[in-house]
Amino acid sequence: MARRTLTVEGERWEVYPSGRVTVYGRDQFGLIFESGTGTQRRRRVTHFSPVGSRAPQRAFLELSERDLVELFQQSQPAWTAPEVAYAAH
Repeated sequence: MARRTLTVEGERWEVYPSGRVTVYGRDQFGLIFESGTGTQRRRRVTHFSPVGSRAPQRAFLELSERDLVELFQQSQPAWTAPEVAYAAH
C-alpha cells in the first residue's frame, strides 16, 4: 500500500488509502492520516472522490500535496470512522 508524507502546521502526517470502499461503490475512497506511534499515535479519516482514474492507488498518487492538505482539513477523528474500527488511537 502506497504511503505519502505531508506536513500540516509543522506536524508530520503519513497518509494512505484505507482499502475500504464506501457504500457509493467505486466513487469514493477512504484515506487515513496518521501521526505518531504507539499510545501517542493519532489518526484521522476522510473520503475523496477521484476525478479521472478509478483505481484507488492511482488516484491517490495523483493527488497534489495541496489536495492532501485540503483533505486533511476535512478529516474527522478516528473514533468517528469505521475504516479504523472507531478506534480512539
